Amino acid sequence: MRDRTAARVSGARGALAATALTLITMLAGCAEGAEAPAGKAGGSAPPSPARWRPAPGTDWQWQLSGKLDTSVDAPVYDIDGFDRTAAEVAALHRRGRKVICYLSTGAWEDFRPDASRFPAAVLGKGNGWKGERWLDIRRTEVLEPLMETRIAMCAKKGFDAVEPDNMDGYRNRSGFPLTAADQLRYNRLIARLVHRHGMSVGLKNDLPQIPELVADFDFAVNEQCAQYEECEELTPFVKAGKAVFHVEYELPAAKFCARSRELGLSSLRKEYELGAERESCA
Repeated sequence: MRDRTAARVSGARGALAATALTLITMLAGCAEGAEAPAGKAGGSAPPSPARWRPAPGTDWQWQLSGKLDTSVDAPVYDIDGFDRTAAEVAALHRRGRKVICYLSTGAWEDFRPDASRFPAAVLGKGNGWKGERWLDIRRTEVLEPLMETRIAMCAKKGFDAVEPDNMDGYRNRSGFPLTAADQLRYNRLIARLVHRHGMSVGLKNDLPQIPELVADFDFAVNEQCAQYEECEELTPFVKAGKAVFHVEYELPAAKFCARSRELGLSSLRKEYELGAERESCA
């Protein structure tokens, strides 16, 4: 929030200020329409290009394990940020794909090359996946530089966007007394970091906070909203013209595709290991 201060003038000071304002207005009017010097846009920096914002219903491929299959006919790929190379991202770009960088921003993974940089004090309980533990997202003074380094890696490899995972620790037994306010603060921090590096960012799960976060994120990524009868909660993204990339693991596609299409979701049927195999509702 910006502070605004009302300036008050009176008597001679007020008259002087009014005269100065008139002169400034006249000078500005004379300058209007004059050609700016070469390389300058009226003295202001040119606007940065718009970030990629995938539209509702955009088909996608999500592959986090196995040899990368670049032949899938989908305009968007979501792949692991650490495991995949700049050359693989470039190869997908040559095929006309947009590429999302998968990162875990809310949980520690013991198999990542930067795992030793996380102090023990920020590591909580396991999140149900081998080698992973929830992070104390209140400790932003510790986590922000670590996450920005990861996000910068995605940007350097040429990714178009980031999928930050494990963004709902406050709803789990993390080992820390995390609150909804803690989660909002952290999720917005991650979104700002990604945007700072020129990429789009998706909100992963965290359905209860969608109304408060839809403006901060460029798309959503969801797991199993059909199984848990929660898909309608994702409609704020669709109404905002932003894609919802959705996956189901246990339901057959025939059970959720029709409803997914009605809601404008980009839905897949995948196995839990997230290999190359997929069944799309598109």
